[in-house]
Amino acid sequence: MSRTLVLSADAIAQLDLSPVAQALPELTTADWLGLEQVTFDIQWPRSDDDPRELAEIPEVRLWFIRLDATYPQFPLLLDWQSGELARYAAMLVPHQFSRNEGLQFNPEALAIWVNHKLFSFAHQFAAADVVGTSRLKNFAQVLGFEIDPAFFELISPSRQ
Repeated sequence: MSRTLVLSADAIAQLDLSPVAQALPELTTADWLGLEQVTFDIQWPRSDDDPRELAEIPEVRLWFIRLDATYPQFPLLLDWQSGELARYAAMLVPHQFSRNEGLQFNPEALAIWVNHKLFSFAHQFAAADVVGTSRLKNFAQVLGFEIDPAFFELISPSRQ
């Protein structure tokens, strides 16, 4: 089960994160780890002849960039099975969309973003005394990456 956050065109245009902050006040506390999964209902008006995906609309992407900068842990809350993680990544990582092949990320940009997130998540988990790497491995796997267990040893808090 997941929670749907409605994202209005006005919130997007104003770079207003209050819909997220109001729906998920735990994001600013250690309690965010226990939050239910999240999906977005993005209400951005488009004409019928506008072929762009939401991730191709600069205003929508900018809102997600601000969300990611403010709440870097947010990708861990997304409903990955429904495709929310791929859509979120598309807001932040250069990509192309093909009607035949679907979403095609720039491989280097995606690798940089995934590694950046893994460093960030590992740090947040250590600060919250969360042990284990399965959630981090799953995050990377959803985006097509297999992470060697030695990587997690390299970034463990005991090595800082």
